[in-house]
Amino acid sequence: MAAAAMETWWALLLLFVFPAVRPFYVPGVAPRDFHEGETVDIKAVKLTSSRTQLPYEYYSLPYCRPDSVFYKGENLGEVLRGDRIVNTLYNVEMNKDKKCEMVCNKKKLSVEESKLVAERIQEEYYVHLIADNLPVATRLEFYPNREAGGEEEQRKDVVKDIQFEHGYRLGFVDNNKFYLHNHLSFILYFHREKLEQGEIHDYRVVRFEVIPQSVKVDDLKAVEKDKTCTLPEASGSAPQEIDPNKENEVLFTYSVHWEESEIKWASRWDTYLTMSDVQIHWFSIVNSVVVVFFLSGILSMIIIRTLRKDIANYNREDDIEDTMEESGWKNVHGDVFRPPQYPMILSSLLGSGIQLFCMILIVISTLYPAVVFGICFILNCFIWGEHSSGAVPFTTMLALLCMWFGISMPLVYLGYYFGFRKQPYDNPVRTNQIPRQVPEQRWYMNKFVGILMAGILPFGAMFIELFFIFSAIWENQFYYLFGFLFLVFIILVVSCSQISIVMVYFQLCAEDYRWWWRTFLVSGGSAFYVLIYAIFYFVNKLDIVEFIPSLLYFGYTTLMVLSFWLLTGTIGFYAAYMFIRKIYAAVKID
Repeated sequence: MAAAAMETWWALLLLFVFPAVRPFYVPGVAPRDFHEGETVDIKAVKLTSSRTQLPYEYYSLPYCRPDSVFYKGENLGEVLRGDRIVNTLYNVEMNKDKKCEMVCNKKKLSVEESKLVAERIQEEYYVHLIADNLPVATRLEFYPNREAGGEEEQRKDVVKDIQFEHGYRLGFVDNNKFYLHNHLSFILYFHREKLEQGEIHDYRVVRFEVIPQSVKVDDLKAVEKDKTCTLPEASGSAPQEIDPNKENEVLFTYSVHWEESEIKWASRWDTYLTMSDVQIHWFSIVNSVVVVFFLSGILSMIIIRTLRKDIANYNREDDIEDTMEESGWKNVHGDVFRPPQYPMILSSLLGSGIQLFCMILIVISTLYPAVVFGICFILNCFIWGEHSSGAVPFTTMLALLCMWFGISMPLVYLGYYFGFRKQPYDNPVRTNQIPRQVPEQRWYMNKFVGILMAGILPFGAMFIELFFIFSAIWENQFYYLFGFLFLVFIILVVSCSQISIVMVYFQLCAEDYRWWWRTFLVSGGSAFYVLIYAIFYFVNKLDIVEFIPSLLYFGYTTLMVLSFWLLTGTIGFYAAYMFIRKIYAAVKID
């Protein structure tokens, strides 16, 4: 009866809950259909530069502002990226071309505004817009055979290498003069959905391109009454110069051109993600796979053969004199599972590494989130000082703190509660009461030498992918090759595990049983090479020269290196721990 009553209560609860559930689409995931002539909103996202790494709000520059400025409610990821999605005065209608229209009347920039625009142009800022959640892109055309042959060969070879640049350049510098891109030629592509005869066709936006131009105010021949203008030919117009030392008159204009495309809505991101170096990427991945698994196979064979010989020798029942002359890793069986120094710190670091490995909730620990939050807060103070949109608002900081104290901390103590109640692992050998004296070690057994040696193989397996990740983060590139990333992650796990087992085997053979901290530190040795590569990338690939952008780069790089060290150190630690349990369980201990 009790079970039947409980089932009845559950059924009533489900009946009350389910009617309140409403299905919904994640924005940008479900297609939006437009009718001909329907308004397609053009929204501004932000201004970015790979030289300063400081994003700014669109209206931080003197663009034409609508009477009512509406900011889209961003999610946490958009806020942390510095996105401030806002409406604009661009009037675009589905499948309706426009030759040249004014965004607003002529604007007179003050000296301060002119200086600001010139400074942003010099810092190579890009403007980012979206239409139907599709980012604007600038088409770049390259001639791959230009260096190989002359003009005749160039005429025959009409195949161009097309790539897309995220956003469009704010302006350009020529002979120490600053020029503003004040006219935008929008090229939008739509896909017409096939319907039965007599039905109205629906249109879907599948690509959003822009051709920025710099045109002097007088050459545009604007008619303010009709909000129209005349775009001159490229050869007969002068660019719009911005003199930072005086007031400047500027006119912002735009044109719209629609083209039909065979690309379907589900494939509309493919053109943005086109990469010219996919073959190089494939070659580097295959090369890393072959090298790592080849070396892993060799190491495994050597270790297995050596261990079988060791175990066979240790398990022979010889006379007492031979037993007394034993040397190697069996001699430390009474100390190998002796608790290390500072066990709570080690367990906290390993817990953070496990969470990073599982990729479920990074914030479920105490030590790691405190370091991350502290560094981010300090960096955020500097970003606030620059009035950048990349600064996390104070309310968002409070929300993150609430998530930490309301979700992370309770889960930490809940994990402590169940962890301390759980039965501890039974070690295969007993620990002696008196610690064994560790003999003097050779120079190559030094922990710093071990870090340098152990980090080479894992870093060599993933440094090519590291280049693409850094390009996506610091140069505003698209990153979408998560299949490659997962494969590299598998290679990283295998290589870290193999190196950790080899290093701990050599350490135990030298009768040094203090492996707990050493294994964790040595296994994370590839993080040191990641730091060296980050410095190399900063010096050779980026043009950052100011203090605040440099501080941001190295601040966030420190967080990346710390996370990578926790991850690889944890992988190596558990691989070594399982290896030690296996070998000591296979040896007969008197």
